[in-house]
Amino acid sequence: MSITDQPLEDITATTTTTTTEEEVSLPAENNQHQLKGKKLSWQKLRRYDSLDAESGRLHGHPTHAIKGAVQWTVVLQLAFQSIGIVYGDIGTSPLYVFASTFTGGIKHDDDILGVLSLIFYTLTLIPLVKYVFIVLRANDNGNGGTFAMYSLICRYAKVGLIPSQEAEDRDVSTFKLELPSNRLRRASKLKSKLEKSNFAKFFLLFATMLGTSMVIGDGVLTPCISVLSAVGGIKEATSAMTEDSIVWISAAILVCLFMVQRFGTDKVGYTFAPIICVWFTFIAGIGVYNFFKYDASVVKAINPQYIIDYFKRNKKEAWISLGGIVLAITGTEALFADVGHFTVRSIQLSMCTVTYPALILAYTGQASFLRKHSYYVSETFFKSIPGPMYWPMFVVAVLAAIIASQAMISGTFSIIQQSLSLGCFPRVKIVHTSAKYEGQVYIPEVNYLLMLACVAVTIGFRSTAKLGNAYGIAVVFVMTLTSSFLVLIMIMIWKTHIILVIAYVLVIGSIELLYLSSVLYKFDQGGYLPLAFAMVLMAIMYTWNDVYRRKYHYELDHKISPEKLKEIAVDTNFCRIPGLAIFYSELVHGIPPIFKHYVANVPSLHSVLVFVSFKSLPISKVPAEERFLFRRVQPNELYVFRCVVRYGYKDVRSEEEPFERMLVERLKEFIAENYMFLAAVSDTNRGKCAEKDGEIDDGDSVSNDEVAKRIEKEKQEEEMGREIEVLDKAWRAGIVHLVGEHEVVAGKGANLGKRILIDYAYNFLKRNLTQSNKVFDIPHKRMLKVGMTYEL
Repeated sequence: MSITDQPLEDITATTTTTTTEEEVSLPAENNQHQLKGKKLSWQKLRRYDSLDAESGRLHGHPTHAIKGAVQWTVVLQLAFQSIGIVYGDIGTSPLYVFASTFTGGIKHDDDILGVLSLIFYTLTLIPLVKYVFIVLRANDNGNGGTFAMYSLICRYAKVGLIPSQEAEDRDVSTFKLELPSNRLRRASKLKSKLEKSNFAKFFLLFATMLGTSMVIGDGVLTPCISVLSAVGGIKEATSAMTEDSIVWISAAILVCLFMVQRFGTDKVGYTFAPIICVWFTFIAGIGVYNFFKYDASVVKAINPQYIIDYFKRNKKEAWISLGGIVLAITGTEALFADVGHFTVRSIQLSMCTVTYPALILAYTGQASFLRKHSYYVSETFFKSIPGPMYWPMFVVAVLAAIIASQAMISGTFSIIQQSLSLGCFPRVKIVHTSAKYEGQVYIPEVNYLLMLACVAVTIGFRSTAKLGNAYGIAVVFVMTLTSSFLVLIMIMIWKTHIILVIAYVLVIGSIELLYLSSVLYKFDQGGYLPLAFAMVLMAIMYTWNDVYRRKYHYELDHKISPEKLKEIAVDTNFCRIPGLAIFYSELVHGIPPIFKHYVANVPSLHSVLVFVSFKSLPISKVPAEERFLFRRVQPNELYVFRCVVRYGYKDVRSEEEPFERMLVERLKEFIAENYMFLAAVSDTNRGKCAEKDGEIDDGDSVSNDEVAKRIEKEKQEEEMGREIEVLDKAWRAGIVHLVGEHEVVAGKGANLGKRILIDYAYNFLKRNLTQSNKVFDIPHKRMLKVGMTYEL
């Protein structure tokens, strides 16, 4: 349908301009002249189809939030920061890998070469090839983690379980997907199967929650094993240090680590990065020293034949020992989970130039040392340090172990923020700690819970051997889930050649499944711990998400029709009082039932009503100029508007730009652009009518047409000014924020499971977590809560 064919009552406009703070309170006349002067293109003016399909096709450009093309100076700064944040975990693995692998001692000299070969190829194939060169490409506008991959899939296929998807969402500039090839048939077939299968939708969400829970579990275990390993090294210097002392010193260090998190990734990264750089320099230097001093022949381990020989000699014991070797790649998931704090290029640069070479040299040096001193395998790291370097290395090792915890702590904050925005985690307060680098966040409640969990695990397990068994399961489980999502992305979005997909599954997938089978063997020796953490977190996520979906469907089924709204608004029993009322709801399609409940108890309405719906898109950021979508409820005299405010899971409201001021600015622009659009349509229709009436126009008819056009334009400008003046008066009279205080209960006849889920589990989480008005910074003095009970 062309623009001229559209019914005028269906016409709306979206806003793409910004105004200053002073403009909000200016007189209507000044606003009118300012808005009249704005230049608008046809592409910025769109039509509105119905109340249930949100308005506005949006054309925008990626903002600075999209971390694609960044200056190299910024990349280098972030690469330096990432050394302190991302690689602490994988970088401190040399503290315990050989000790965890040879738990029963070294039985054959060539076993050292077999294990070194396994470490070399594992480090090369998993962190370097898989994560740095493949998985990092599956980021969501610069953000990583399990939920980022899930969001990517949700954008391409309709697998989300909340029925708020709209075609217009795909026009947000950061929503669009680039498809690098033309292999459409296979991708379309897989996409169709996913969209038609409810089981597939639930399974994808379940797998996402499981992966997220495992990463958080990893975030609990990483600090424990790293700090215990490093502090335990002091036993080499003094026999007075008992196991109890080591455990309590480790617990104290962990408490201090979590207390500094509030300063943010930026400051913590710049503080930690030099220490980790010194750590990598030391372990690489000591590795080179040991390599040349003890046995340079370990370079033969580059031959994978030693891996085969190792399995032939040790059989089941070799398979079990994989649970120790996998600790060499712990923290690898942080490469992806923390990419939102940095950039893809900075992570790739720091990994390839610093981390990977240092680790290879460190493990090679330890293997050379063990070839001559195999009886020191349980204390490989500290025994292999040259005498004069012991104390400096011990101090740096303790500091590096403390920093090792930072990678998964930062990753945990990132993925919880993503899951919260997608309705899969209870509302907690997100603190953005850096104005310079987006995506660097801190979550106070989660930080304290992680601290308590870490201290409890450290005191409970007391040894790195038991923690190593628990640690491996969390690491490999997350890696396997990441590979599964990556295969879907390869087929559906990247449209990778099927041979390359099969090669990835056979090589990387087979290695990860082999490691997973090994770590699961130690389930009863501590491996149950991350699964227990995951089950608790899964229960919280599932409870919140399930009731969240039920609430949305309830509001959708009980929404108010436009006709009913008109009846309420024109009812003579209602008086219109000065002011602007904002009704908040998560319902995107229609007017929420809470409005009907409100007017049933309060027989008055404000002069301007705006129904605001917050909507989370499965993308990291929505550009500010594409955030607001408005629709006017007819007739115009009601001054009732619908507004959908769209956020990505990395977006945050800025305290410097109060939401209500931005809303009023955009609403004024919407009114002005709407009238300009009507004028443009009117001019087009008048031109078509003139062509139909005849080809010959005399001067008088042209003059009369110009006069009529000018009169109509002045009339429209007068109406526009009057409406903006009404909005200004309402703004000056005051804004009232009306927030629903929903009591959620299980409906009559609900089974026992449903009653436990809703009446007890969900309501317990709701009572003990941050309320929505605190999360969204709604002013307390101008907020009214409207109580309503939802029977689900």
